[in-house]
Amino acid sequence: MKAAEIRDLSEKERGEKIADLQQEIFNLKFQLATGKIENPSRLRLIRRDIARIRTIQKETEVQESKKEEQPKS
Repeated sequence: MKAAEIRDLSEKERGEKIADLQQEIFNLKFQLATGKIENPSRLRLIRRDIARIRTIQKETEVQESKKEEQPKS
């Protein structure tokens, strides 16, 4: 996923996407252990997507906390 696509998602959708990707990682690791994995590089891509989503989540949290800290005039 591209970062722009992730930013367009709501917070709930991002959480659901992470859960889906974690389930996919679990399935791929199981396939890897049994030797039936078709595309082992997919694991790396999924881990990066999860990291990208979590980074954007953190960015939005920081932006929201900065908005709350600004003094109201």
